[in-house]
Amino acid sequence: MSKPRRKADRDDDLTRFGDLFEPQEAAEPILSPGTRAALTEWLTEIWAETELREIGIGPRKRAIFDGPPGVGKTTLAHHLSARLGLPMLAVRPESIISKYVGETGANIGALFTLAQSEEEPIVLFIDEFDALSRQRRKGEQVSDDHRNEEVNTLLQRIEQHKGFLIAATNFADHIDKAIWRRFDLHLTLDLPGPREREHIVARYLAPFGLPTAALAALAESLETASPALIRALCENLKRQIIIGPKLGSDMRRDAVFERLLASIHPHPDLGKPRLWSLGARDPGLRAVPWPLPRADAIAADAPADGGEELRLAPGAKVVTLGAKR
Repeated sequence: MSKPRRKADRDDDLTRFGDLFEPQEAAEPILSPGTRAALTEWLTEIWAETELREIGIGPRKRAIFDGPPGVGKTTLAHHLSARLGLPMLAVRPESIISKYVGETGANIGALFTLAQSEEEPIVLFIDEFDALSRQRRKGEQVSDDHRNEEVNTLLQRIEQHKGFLIAATNFADHIDKAIWRRFDLHLTLDLPGPREREHIVARYLAPFGLPTAALAALAESLETASPALIRALCENLKRQIIIGPKLGSDMRRDAVFERLLASIHPHPDLGKPRLWSLGARDPGLRAVPWPLPRADAIAADAPADGGEELRLAPGAKVVTLGAKR
């Protein structure tokens, strides 16, 4: 009789395909009301599996997250896996796709075989999913035939997979229609609204902070900015506060922000937020007090980090997260 595989050995095999994220490493996402409601509903039905089975259905286990770059698809998937108390494998498409005939299909099969374990379940998260699941075409060239075979393999393995599967894409319209139909939940993550932008700034600017009016003004100047862009702006601002004086840089507010805006750029597909268009002339920037105050020195009416708490229905199970990085 063969010996059972050690968890460490399986984890080593899994990380051949991507990065393994543990539940205690997850960060609380800042969600729009619509996204928060959809996620709450999904979590509630997962915990109601017994009741659902009694009426002949089960909870949904496959979801596609689509939306522009930097809106937090990976963060949301990791948060969901943490609420389930499961590790998440974030798959890198380049670890699956191969230039050699037949190898991509073999890699797809190996990935799903490793991920399928009743004893040690994981959430399988495949980023840039459109790279693996592009719509099949009539085989006019040999390369089309090979590509179609790979998509067929992916389709079969998705149908057979019993665990949680989340796919993320910036290009939902590129995904093969048959594969799209195999996912039970399709969730579009939009760019953050004014309130969400305020929470994102407050989170990533800490331990510094802004008075309520200044926070709202800066958030308005960041309209169309992705969460990733706002985070980069805030974190690099904090770097400037520490590193700028060591370099003898001009530390006046306008000079600091001009350096920031020259080194951080929005994604070309998302448009240019007003702050990048107006620079030092932007009204939102003019409202920012300088030097930047510490958050604990500001009145307590600023929004708390993280926005509204994600609430579950009465009786739903909640997994408490550990320390966050």
